[in-house]
Amino acid sequence: MKKIIATMIFGVAAIGMQGAAFAADPAGAQYKADKKKADADYKTAKKKCGPLKGNDQDVCEKEAKAAHESALADAKAKRKGAEADKDARKDKNDANYDVAKEKCDAMSGDAKDQCVANAKAKYGK
Repeated sequence: MKKIIATMIFGVAAIGMQGAAFAADPAGAQYKADKKKADADYKTAKKKCGPLKGNDQDVCEKEAKAAHESALADAKAKRKGAEADKDARKDKNDANYDVAKEKCDAMSGDAKDQCVANAKAKYGK
């Protein structure tokens, strides 16, 4: 019985210390704040796309998503350092490529083909 109580006390203490360590982590708190701000900005940007129609609305939504992904990537890179910075650049590049491709959808024929080719060249796809 004493072992069970001792184990429970140790477990609770370990969980408590872990929580205190996270609360003392300013990078973690900053990451959460940056993520919340990115989410709020994304919701606002998507609402602005509502009145638009057709491809304009699609482009607007892709731009909002790209900005959101860029903000999240920056927050992650700020928290995790150099390795995450490389991932952040890739995520931003992918998001910007998606926006460029969506803009090409308004075109047709050779103009669209040229637009897609330019987007692929610019973003390394």
